[in-house]
Amino acid sequence: MTTETHVKDIKPGLKNLNVIFIVLETGRVTKTKDGHQVRTCKVADKTGSISISVWDEIGGLIQAGDIIRLTKGYASVFKGCLTLYTGRGGELQKIGEFCMVYSEVPNFSEPNPEYVTQANKTTMSDQGSTSHSSSAPASGAGSETTNGNGVSNPAAASSTNPQQGGRGSSRAAANQGAGAATVSNGKETRRSAKR
Repeated sequence: MTTETHVKDIKPGLKNLNVIFIVLETGRVTKTKDGHQVRTCKVADKTGSISISVWDEIGGLIQAGDIIRLTKGYASVFKGCLTLYTGRGGELQKIGEFCMVYSEVPNFSEPNPEYVTQANKTTMSDQGSTSHSSSAPASGAGSETTNGNGVSNPAAASSTNPQQGGRGSSRAAANQGAGAATVSNGKETRRSAKR
């Protein structure tokens, strides 16, 4: 008999996981470019909850309240969130309904900045080793910022001008420092007038 892994012990990169969980929510179906259906479900055991990505017809069979045993699963980070998958040769087996002690918190699939920075480091090292040319010229540190899509925004980092046409606020200044653009029509809103 294989040992069961609790949700709290699941970490990115773990393979050959055997987990028993209850299905809390089934997500809506999305279709991939090559015609596969993918559904993300929120599942939990007594130690916490996590998302599991289920492909094709199996996803349509899963319902909230099902108690399922996952064998040969693996964990990976998708869009900064820890996600559970059925591995090659793995399976999902319904072993019961409704009667299982579980905890929704902590949710181990909430976006984790640590996973995002690890993924960025991996992506940066991969890009550095595979391609040495770039369409955007390199420049000094602090002169421009990039969004998550690699698009540069030099004005966001270098803009130190106070908000024009309206009242300056510490929130707007903080947002500009973070690379967000502030748009104002020059009129104060009802909310800002009350503060």
